[in-house]
Amino acid sequence: MTDYSALPSCEFAFPGPLRDQLVAAVLDASKTSTTATLIEYEIEQEDLPVVGLQEVVIDSAGKPVAVIEMTEIRQARLAEVDLQHAIDEGEGFTTVAQWRAAHEEFWHSQDMRDAMSDPHFSVGDDTVLVLQRFKVIARLS
Repeated sequence: MTDYSALPSCEFAFPGPLRDQLVAAVLDASKTSTTATLIEYEIEQEDLPVVGLQEVVIDSAGKPVAVIEMTEIRQARLAEVDLQHAIDEGEGFTTVAQWRAAHEEFWHSQDMRDAMSDPHFSVGDDTVLVLQRFKVIARLS
């Protein structure tokens, strides 16, 4: 068995129902894209992902469940997110408006504002996003 312990971890959303839903979608291959704000990387002082990057997906219990590999990385303004990206997030979105409403709700949540150390954190049309496309290369559970 391959040792993936040296790989960085990938945590979708915060532990709880949304993470559980997203991890399930990764595992059943309905989720092949994800989105983060560029400012998150800056605040967390993390390098931006690159094509070929492998990460271990962590579930709500902190357990490694899969290894994903980045296949495409691009930056876009929130207003420029396309329908295919929204669909490929695996959350059942059929329009960009649905995708945006759900993501704005997440980004404007108390959990996110706490994580950003900004009680007024918000996004708008010009917010730069990091759009990531990935594939599962190993299931760990």
